[in-house]
Amino acid sequence: MTREDRPPRRSGPVTGRGSAAWARLALLALAAGVLVPLVAAGLRSVLWVLLGMAGLALAAVGLWWALAHAGTVRMVGSVLCVVAPLAVLALYAAGGMLAPAALSLGLWTLAVSAARAAVAPERAGAGHAPAPAPPPRRPWALMNPRSGGGKVERFRLVERARSAGVRVVVLGTGHQDVAALAEDAVREGADLLAVAGGDGTQALVAEVASRHDLPFMVVPAGTRNHFALDLGLDREDPAKALDALTDGVELRVDLGFAADRVFVNNASFGTYAAVVGDPAYREEKRQTTLRMLPGLLSGPQASRLRMRADGTRADGLQALLVSNNPYRRAVDAARPGRRERLDSGRLGVLGVRVEGAVRAAGLARGPHAAGLLRLAAGEVVVEADTPTVPAGVDGEHVLLPVPVVCRIVPGALRVRVPRGRGGTRWGGAAPDWPRVTRLALGRRAAAQDAARGGD
Repeated sequence: MTREDRPPRRSGPVTGRGSAAWARLALLALAAGVLVPLVAAGLRSVLWVLLGMAGLALAAVGLWWALAHAGTVRMVGSVLCVVAPLAVLALYAAGGMLAPAALSLGLWTLAVSAARAAVAPERAGAGHAPAPAPPPRRPWALMNPRSGGGKVERFRLVERARSAGVRVVVLGTGHQDVAALAEDAVREGADLLAVAGGDGTQALVAEVASRHDLPFMVVPAGTRNHFALDLGLDREDPAKALDALTDGVELRVDLGFAADRVFVNNASFGTYAAVVGDPAYREEKRQTTLRMLPGLLSGPQASRLRMRADGTRADGLQALLVSNNPYRRAVDAARPGRRERLDSGRLGVLGVRVEGAVRAAGLARGPHAAGLLRLAAGEVVVEADTPTVPAGVDGEHVLLPVPVVCRIVPGALRVRVPRGRGGTRWGGAAPDWPRVTRLALGRRAAAQDAARGGD
């Protein structure tokens, strides 16, 4: 069986006493979150909810003006972004609703968190703890001393890795073929490939490791390292990742492909990809983004993408993000850019189409907004009216021929991680309230749910 034929490895549901307790807490917090404003204001609480939604809509309009326009309109939009929510808070305070609203919001947050905990599987991979992995005999690592503001030097990663028996190659200045270096290491007998650098460099070496079915190790020495974060690695102390050499476990995770380019996080098309492609972006990210956005969002050069994903079609998209496994939600202030799992065998799709202030106001509806497309798919085809389309593949700017076929290979990558890593519980991206209710009702309902959970 080839790696393309491997089925995705899914985690089974957790349905023990702890899950039932989380489910009951979720339902109690949800009910309390509804009752608090009703007790404080009766039926007038509906008007307060509508007021809050109006404030969010005005803030969204202000954000659109600030991003899609320049000059006076941008200034007005920036002011509106700040004034609209402050005005709503002032009205809530004057009406004695600020404390009840805050309490209700806190209870809703608790309900969602408890619901996620109730139905979440343990970790990516099988429903049991991963088996210990034997130490590699000839590990090899590529390290980029310029990534993450010099983390490689600051944490003495080269010296620590070499003292652990790793053959280390340090990237120099100028262009170097990262994939070719990894291929050379495989030909010379490396039985583990590691990278200390950014997500783009990790993706290139991960593809080589996947092709040769070798374990891959992430040392989070880049600026963001979203892949490392979702693997549960400590980005503040990248040297801890080296513990996987002697006390490690192995996970099977998916890999995404945009045409022939592999990505461990995502491939973006449209507005963001065009901004990343500007030569000035690396040195002046904020200034470059603000300078380019008006033309990219509402000018004649604005991106207009078409997308097909498992029977769903969309056109006129200004931005499209295809991710290796879905992100938790379109906007997640608590844990931005987090994926609940890396082994679902599905691509995440997030598309945005905003054509004016009215559509921008509609974004206040959240995931159900008309200008927001969010789904999971096995394959995504990106089309445009040009022969090529700019893309940001794990933050690296590339031009890809149209149409761009994005796909996912389940369980393609063997990842070696320390056994004692912190990590997170990985579960469903949105609370499954019917399932939470069944869990809360008793163990028989939980057992029935467990029998259906793998379907």
